[in-house]
Amino acid sequence: MSKKVSYTADKGGYQKKLIMKSSLIYVVLILLTLICLIPLWILFVNATRSHYQIIGGVSMFPSTHLFENIKTLRTDNLYHFFRPVRGVLNSLLIAGGCAALTVFFSGLTAYGLVVYDFKLKGPAFVFILAVMMVPTQVTAVGFITLLLKLNLIDNYIALIVPAIAAPAIVFFMRQYMLSSFPLDIIEAARIDGSHEFRTFLTISIPMMKPAFAVQAIFAFISKWNDYYTQSIVLISGKEHQLTMPMMVQQVLAIDRTPNMGANYTAIFLSIVPVILVYLFLSRFIIGGVAAGGVKE
Repeated sequence: MSKKVSYTADKGGYQKKLIMKSSLIYVVLILLTLICLIPLWILFVNATRSHYQIIGGVSMFPSTHLFENIKTLRTDNLYHFFRPVRGVLNSLLIAGGCAALTVFFSGLTAYGLVVYDFKLKGPAFVFILAVMMVPTQVTAVGFITLLLKLNLIDNYIALIVPAIAAPAIVFFMRQYMLSSFPLDIIEAARIDGSHEFRTFLTISIPMMKPAFAVQAIFAFISKWNDYYTQSIVLISGKEHQLTMPMMVQQVLAIDRTPNMGANYTAIFLSIVPVILVYLFLSRFIIGGVAAGGVKE
């Protein structure tokens, strides 16, 4: 009888600890969610407020000046360069092209590192990891020199094609394949007479959809926000070539009679496409990150 009472007490104590632990985890996750969402909400709220309302203090409630701010961006001569439709199309071309090339060639590289067995397999992977450690700013001078020699300054090709080399995404793809990619299917395809590249296109890519979707999101957002590279490649600042980050930066750089409402509206318009892309592909994130984060 005493053992039964002791077992019941231990079980009750374990359940209480489990409830407390779960509650603590939920509280932390809620706080992290609020930390991420509150700045976005304040950005949206300020986009709906006028200049004098914004400088008057912080508010958590939207106002009614959103369309007025948009009209200011469209009609005021100070913002003659800000054309959101053109900027979005330019940024979509660059970010979309980079994301497509990045995930395809990174997946192809990871496929080669996992499926094939060759002597330089280990050193090649170590070299890829070493490249991850090199900041973009360190290679900027050499990159610009190369573009000058190839006559690719002020050309979108210089922003899109280098996206083929993405060591961080290769690393993620490789980890994903090591954790959840059955090599027996590749062997079966070879026995059936399938060529290697066809096997990658028709078998590997469909099986790696979660990883491709996750890395497409990360690559798209990274290239959409990459003001640094865009500013050193598109150095002439031609209005028809401006991307959304470049347009927003020019809006924020106006120090003559700045309009805070217009500034916040420009920033808000620049992140709407990113949010839409994220919402469209976010269902793949949990599964892809969980599978790709498994250790060897």
